Amino acid sequence: MIDISGENFVLVGALLLFVAVLAGKVAYRFGAPALLLFLGVGMLFGWDFISYRSADMTQFLGMIALCVILFTGGMDTSFEEIRPVIGPGIVLATAGVIVTAFILAGFVWLIAPWIGVEMPFALALLLASTMSSTDSASVFSILRSKKTGLKQHLRPLLELESGSNDPMAYMLTVLLIGALSSGSSHTGFGASLLFFLVQMVVGALSGYLIGRLAVWTINRIGLVNHSLYSVLLLAFIFFSFAFTDLIRGNGYLAVYLSGLVVGNHKIAQKRTLTVFFDGFTWLMQIIMFLTLGLFVNSNELFQPEVLLLGGAVGVFMIFVARPVTVFACLAPFRRFTTRARLYISWVGLRGAVPILFAIYPLMDHIEHAELLFNVVFLSTIISLVVQGTTVSGMANLLGLAYEEKESAFDVNMHEDMKSALTEVEVNETMLEGGHTLKDITLPENTLVMMVCRNGEYFVPQGKTELRVGDKLLVITDRSEELESTYKDLGIRDVMKLG
Repeated sequence: MIDISGENFVLVGALLLFVAVLAGKVAYRFGAPALLLFLGVGMLFGWDFISYRSADMTQFLGMIALCVILFTGGMDTSFEEIRPVIGPGIVLATAGVIVTAFILAGFVWLIAPWIGVEMPFALALLLASTMSSTDSASVFSILRSKKTGLKQHLRPLLELESGSNDPMAYMLTVLLIGALSSGSSHTGFGASLLFFLVQMVVGALSGYLIGRLAVWTINRIGLVNHSLYSVLLLAFIFFSFAFTDLIRGNGYLAVYLSGLVVGNHKIAQKRTLTVFFDGFTWLMQIIMFLTLGLFVNSNELFQPEVLLLGGAVGVFMIFVARPVTVFACLAPFRRFTTRARLYISWVGLRGAVPILFAIYPLMDHIEHAELLFNVVFLSTIISLVVQGTTVSGMANLLGLAYEEKESAFDVNMHEDMKSALTEVEVNETMLEGGHTLKDITLPENTLVMMVCRNGEYFVPQGKTELRVGDKLLVITDRSEELESTYKDLGIRDVMKLG
């Protein structure tokens, strides 16, 4: 076994990252979640090669990584996309967490004695609370790595839920740890409700205000070295979490909301920031899953009580607790079909966040904390294997998937430009008046900049003959008139770029 302290840390860390990246490539080829492979790499190294067991360091690294993941998830989420699903998303992220926790807790409390474990309901509820939220890292990475579109606004709904339901699970976990640590099996309902309201209100306000402050600062600071904008925004991420936590708000909610605010405003160097945080977020996900894999004692996962309870919890969560919760929470929202509700039930992935929350009882020396952690870890693996590998397959099976088109043009427009860029595909209706570019009537101040034909690009002239299937890059100062023209030409699928 290698001790990763001291001079070995950098070498071992580099080897782990290298192996994790290769594992991610293998995972993509075989349709498995890359995050599952990262977790497996950590477990493999922790089992045979590396000695690592620090709850404090694991919790700290997980907290840092989760802040970046949540912020980037919010930053990549379009408010226009989530607007139609804000209601059901909030219900799933709040009431859904509580319902899931109590359903799962009742199941654990009933079956625990059958496998020889005496577990009071409060402890069963603690276990269930750590697993009550869907994992943002898993959902974001799997949904965005697949090239499958989802009907009925399901993707923004799932991303909104997974990005915003961690605060509720965190508060339930902290409340129950406090109750069990003090020797009391319950906390006053009034105190719990007050704690919840303060955390949510302060977290929401702090996240929104810090997000607006970040937008204002980035747009006015005028840094000569553009690379420093990434450093500045990174500072705002950690400030959002730490400051909100200091004033008794929920830091995770603040981070997600600040990312949502930043991502939905025009900011300087936005494309540069997006590219940086996309790569940096993957690094944080790899580090978090590797660290959690290293932390677990793989031998303990094969103990009979862990296998029985962890397997039962994983199966019950997938096939009972999650579906019951989703159907109950979405009952008031008639817009979702039964197939959509089934798919939302299926994409209730558990990942790093439940494992991270399960470390908190270990740090506070709660009774059966080791068993709780191992059960959560095993259940998470079951969720990633069963649900994570079938995200696209289930969407196809339920008839909710469609092929998500990729843009043929990679365009980076300056933030101050008022012109709009769109990409359209030439159809037969467009060519009814003639087959050359000059035969197509377009609004004034509108120009076809480039044509993509069978993977080849060229700049067109008025006499250029167009063909069905050509992709046109169009720039205009009159967006509304161009939209009307597209409709008249029978073009419904318009990609907005820049």
